[in-house]
Amino acid sequence: MPRNGNYARSIFVMLVLFGIVLLCTVLKTTASFVLPLTFALLLSFVFYPFCKGMKKLHVPWLVSIVIILAIAIVVIYFIVTLLVTSLQTIIEAYPRYEARFMSIYKTLAVTLKLPFDEDLSLFSNLMNSLNIRGFLQNIAISLSTSLVSFSKIFLMIVLLVIFLLMEFNTMKLKFNVAFTSAETHEKILRIVRNTIAEVTHYISIKFLISLATGLLVTIGTSIVKMDFPVIWGFLAFILNFIPNFGSIISCLVTGLFALLQFYPRIGHVVYVFVMVLSVNMILGNFVEPRWEGRDLGLSPFIILVSLSLWGYIWGFVGMILAVPMTVIIKIICENVESLRPVAIMIGGNPGKLGKYSDAMAGEEAQNPS
Repeated sequence: MPRNGNYARSIFVMLVLFGIVLLCTVLKTTASFVLPLTFALLLSFVFYPFCKGMKKLHVPWLVSIVIILAIAIVVIYFIVTLLVTSLQTIIEAYPRYEARFMSIYKTLAVTLKLPFDEDLSLFSNLMNSLNIRGFLQNIAISLSTSLVSFSKIFLMIVLLVIFLLMEFNTMKLKFNVAFTSAETHEKILRIVRNTIAEVTHYISIKFLISLATGLLVTIGTSIVKMDFPVIWGFLAFILNFIPNFGSIISCLVTGLFALLQFYPRIGHVVYVFVMVLSVNMILGNFVEPRWEGRDLGLSPFIILVSLSLWGYIWGFVGMILAVPMTVIIKIICENVESLRPVAIMIGGNPGKLGKYSDAMAGEEAQNPS
């Protein structure tokens, strides 16, 4: 019997591994459909609390969805306009930075023994030494194709968000009709309700913290008249979804550009480094955990694995979504009794999760299904 039990366990592990590989393959193959659906699902979790709040004010559910989406579209349009304007400013300001870039490239060319002609521009030197003309042409073609398809993807995401939010409003009624057994109904409804509530709570807080990070970085870089503050704020907003590593990348990139712009005024450079690092540390390490109410952190090893895995599946977008998706998986595992060991293994603080599991067990004991 023990030997048969070992065989069964081995077969189960092999099936799980095979299922994970198969799921990753399917997600990579169907990225053109799954990615918009994933974005729509995460945005639905962000918008759901606002729609629920408007419902308490006796606003019809569909009207509240339309209002929230209209506000979101206006905000997105405003941000995109600012980004396009900033990119145009970067192009116009390029000659001002070319002399400094040229000096850096000359040093690298001498060190690495690359061809260098002082009579040519920096771009021409790069084209000659690195042969990147074809690479840039491919990027231009890819960008033009992406811009053409962006409107279709955006429209699909908007429609998916509308219908997902409508589904959220009727989900409880569907469960009441679908599961007639009182025991099964209560158990499944509790799991689904807890999971949706906690995922919505996490995504909403993460989004707001990232937005606050971006705004503070934009204001902080504007104070010292650093060029393109909107770009650095947007970069901080996006990279804040990648804990630890994202803030480091944001700080380094913004600080290096500050060095390029302000040198030899080292005080301004130090200010930008300290400001970006402080904003990320205070909001990420103090404000967010207190607002969240409990530890939803991941093991640093799991963060690296998730970044690599989701980056392989969906590219750079996958790296942005990696941690939120992994936290959602952890939340689901926490709310399913048989999967709680998985939540403990991928978590960063087993002591806090253990206390949370005890609290969940106590809640289930007080409200037996």
